[in-house]
Amino acid sequence: MPSGRPVAMFAMTPENVPRIFPPDILARLRERVDVDPSLVAGDFGDPRVRARLAETEILITGWGAPVLDADVLDAAPKLRAVLHAAGSVKGFATPEVWERGIVVSSAAAANALPVAEYTLAMILLAGKDVLAHRERLRTERAAFPHGEILPGIGNFGRRVGVVGASRIGRRLIELLRPFDLSVSLADPYVDGAGAAALGVPLLPLDELLAGSDIVTVHAPQTPETRHLIGRRELALMPAGSVLVNTARGSLVDHDALIEALRARRVRAILDVTDPEPLPADSPLYDLPNAFVTPHLAGSQGNEVARLGLTVLAETERLLSGRAPEFAIEATELERSA
Repeated sequence: MPSGRPVAMFAMTPENVPRIFPPDILARLRERVDVDPSLVAGDFGDPRVRARLAETEILITGWGAPVLDADVLDAAPKLRAVLHAAGSVKGFATPEVWERGIVVSSAAAANALPVAEYTLAMILLAGKDVLAHRERLRTERAAFPHGEILPGIGNFGRRVGVVGASRIGRRLIELLRPFDLSVSLADPYVDGAGAAALGVPLLPLDELLAGSDIVTVHAPQTPETRHLIGRRELALMPAGSVLVNTARGSLVDHDALIEALRARRVRAILDVTDPEPLPADSPLYDLPNAFVTPHLAGSQGNEVARLGLTVLAETERLLSGRAPEFAIEATELERSA
């Protein structure tokens, strides 16, 4: 029997549905749309999925969503919105989606927050040189002399260079504002007025690299940004400076980075690598001035529920006749992650 609510369907890896939509959020979503959490499209060729697709008006996608090509869209004549409960839509949304006038929204802004928080934490820890001094303490097995002032560390006036005014980059700039840091930005798509609105000076990339104690990368992965930070760029960075990468591993030339780390010229904090995961024999596991985490800066654990809340809010906007807050235009794809 028809429910009177718009028909929706989940399209993602099935185990992610209860993670992103815990019971309270799922209940609120089901009050607004007719969605069956037991029928999740991991493959649009599945007969049950195909039958549901014919009636679907709102497709709620997430990690592992199958590709929305012309054949799938032909089977979904009523589809009017794709609400993505994750970040990038590049992996599954084809140009035909926009060509057919289907609205696309992403929870990338919600996913940006934990990445910005991780980066903030790493910047502050790097400024105190926590990782090196942890190693010193573990090696010496003795407390530092009482009252010892450690030279060369601290976050007062530390120069932080942000590469890329992405959602994460912008959120990070906001989070850095309360601290006594000197923050600058490099982004070819931002002008002086845009940087001024963010409250930071805009610098050419080379100047930012040469004048920063900590460089944090937040540019998208595109053909143009592959090895954005390579041997030449690393050589511009001051001795002892820190490179933080939470964007994509391909933005940094890992061979060049390993050379610079072995020479003790720079330090690195990497949440993303190229390749990912790293091979077991990668020097990055053992170099004392490299700190590598397994791509966990983005939404994890209880943080993924924030993505579900974003989709719920976007659904409510759609059903009230308003445009989604986080709509994505096809023209944005070539400059987004």
